[in-house]
Amino acid sequence: MTTASRPASDLHTTDWSAQPARRALNATEIVGQLAQRSGWTLAGDGADVAIEKTFRFADYFETIAFVNAVALVAHRLDHHPDLSVHYNRAVVRWNTHDAGGLTATDFDAAGRVDALLS
Repeated sequence: MTTASRPASDLHTTDWSAQPARRALNATEIVGQLAQRSGWTLAGDGADVAIEKTFRFADYFETIAFVNAVALVAHRLDHHPDLSVHYNRAVVRWNTHDAGGLTATDFDAAGRVDALLS
């Protein structure tokens, strides 16, 4: 199904094949982007470098509601984080595997996840 023929209720409306390839950021760009994202930290190294943040909640229900909202963000961006889900917390980890590192998309996604709780 092409983007043009998808129903309006479909949440995935971006034709990512028409987008330019994502580019891995250099160290200076990563530091600059990370400074703008409160609570996000670097994890891993090389092609496995990622940004991650732990979000804490009162109980499992709130945690799962948050994880479902993150899933919606990921679907809209066609960019999917690694998630670690626990009773009262969730760890969200972004990395662009096909770019071999962190991209602007990872930081954009992190900002959108932060906005879920603002």
